[in-house]
Amino acid sequence: MTFSAAELLPILPELITAVGALLLILLGAIAGERATPLVNGLAVALLVAAAIALGLIPEHPAPVFHGAFVFDAFSRFLQLLIVVGALVALAMSFYWLKLAGIARFEYAVLVLLATTGMMVMAAAGDLIAFYLGLELQNLALYVVAAFDRDSERSTEAGLKYFVLGALSSGMILYGASLAYGFSGTVDFAGIAAVVGAGHVSTGLIFGLVFLLAGLAFKVSAAPFHMWTPDVYEGAPTPITIFFSTAPKIAAMAIIVRLVVSAFPGITQEWREIMAFLAVISTVLAAFAAIGQRNIKRLMGYSSVANIGYMLIGLAAGTQQGVASVLIYLAIYLAMSLGTFAVILAMRRPDGGMVENIDDLAGLAKTQPWMAFAMATMMFSIAGIPPLAGFFAKLYVFMAAVQAGLYWLAVVGVVASVVGAYYYLRIVKIMYFDEPAGSFQPMPAMLRAVLTVTGIFIVFYFVYPAPLTAAAATAARSLF
Repeated sequence: MTFSAAELLPILPELITAVGALLLILLGAIAGERATPLVNGLAVALLVAAAIALGLIPEHPAPVFHGAFVFDAFSRFLQLLIVVGALVALAMSFYWLKLAGIARFEYAVLVLLATTGMMVMAAAGDLIAFYLGLELQNLALYVVAAFDRDSERSTEAGLKYFVLGALSSGMILYGASLAYGFSGTVDFAGIAAVVGAGHVSTGLIFGLVFLLAGLAFKVSAAPFHMWTPDVYEGAPTPITIFFSTAPKIAAMAIIVRLVVSAFPGITQEWREIMAFLAVISTVLAAFAAIGQRNIKRLMGYSSVANIGYMLIGLAAGTQQGVASVLIYLAIYLAMSLGTFAVILAMRRPDGGMVENIDDLAGLAKTQPWMAFAMATMMFSIAGIPPLAGFFAKLYVFMAAVQAGLYWLAVVGVVASVVGAYYYLRIVKIMYFDEPAGSFQPMPAMLRAVLTVTGIFIVFYFVYPAPLTAAAATAARSLF
């Protein structure tokens, strides 16, 4: 089977990362560990090239590869977020991995392969392409989670993620088989045609439930979140950064495309599922995070809550709701990268890494800029105006209200107020407690990430039009 250049052009970013990863594996196998700096640099260059390709190649709304792949405005928006998240997380990790003595060329290759799978997920047009992208991502992430082989915590995190990830993959595969069996097609457009014709069987509904349950694990939506705090805490911090960004964006992308493109005729059914997941995620995370003392575990529960807020927007089932989810994803990416830049810089002068929230005590006296940036991130995640996080929550709540889901918006607001406690507690510890000791100066890369994300978070309200317009265009392509 041959494909024309017109069909290959929409998958150029995936080809860049996939072929590049294979070449880097060959380079690493030939040159050994001394090739690690070169492989790392080339991996960053490949991700930059993929991002440029995403920005330059024309959209191709018509499915290619017999409906398996769709490169529309929605795909472009989400794939750009995925590549940016992977690129920044990878660049932030090099210094830390070298200090920890686990800098190996395989890490950059695994990130490239995982990113390829995520981009395939974001542009999948049928269940087979979706599952292939998902497993390509998963197989790389299983290894990445346990990358520090000499650490019991890292090994435990990898094992937990592997066992629960395999369970969720099985649920997704079973749901996909039910959807295919009761619709007669794996194509999202074909499933939508069957649903639109009124041929909605109980088996098809069960297929959707299993698909969404499996995907809820991937985005850390409660009650399928049990792996998140443990893996966030146990995995090396640079790997936690990667887990908290790109994979969440990819999983949310396929959830949105699946329900909107394949099941538009049963919006009420999947809206109830989204509302349930949103309520459980926001409420559980708001209370479970209160007693946390490890900042990485806290960010794990924070990610559960943020996914819940996104699902509130998706539960609206409208174009505006989808646009609000996309805006939230972009802002969440910036907040996560900025926060983890500070966490990654929590290294004492003797070289020891610390992760407890109390270790931030008095940071405003010892490193005022770092404390100010961290406080900005905490205020934004808490939803304090006029920071970007406030608008992210405002958009999803407005979408729910306009869809008539007043009760869901109220639950989200109440959970947000409760959750603000543990974010503001971190600010109080930094500014009002006695110093617990200083940290080493932040490396240049971390300072750059913190500065860029901080500027975006603080000044988003001045000129939000580019992001909101891009999100609206991406959402419109699905409807």
